[in-house]
Amino acid sequence: MILSTTNTIEGKPVNDYLGIVTGETIIGANIFKDFFASIRDIVGGRSGSYERVLREAKDTALKEMQEEAIKLNANAVIGIDLDYETVGKNGGMLMVTASGTAVKL
Repeated sequence: MILSTTNTIEGKPVNDYLGIVTGETIIGANIFKDFFASIRDIVGGRSGSYERVLREAKDTALKEMQEEAIKLNANAVIGIDLDYETVGKNGGMLMVTASGTAVKL
């Protein structure tokens, strides 16, 4: 399956538009990650634990979107958009949504 943020795939015309597909995930960071990330913020540098959580959330949302496209017999999803939001009390959880158009190339 081809996943692309562009609206076309070079050299492969879209034969059929199958509809919008989405994937969502909400993931929380635990108190220890928050504690060590706050220390990292004070001394500088990247927060590896938050980067891993962010990557995991993105991968999960893309996987769910792809699974929805497969159910429609798509072989590509084009025009993919990723959105990131914090939700929950004090913004303690991360929500990632992926959306795109399932197509048959």
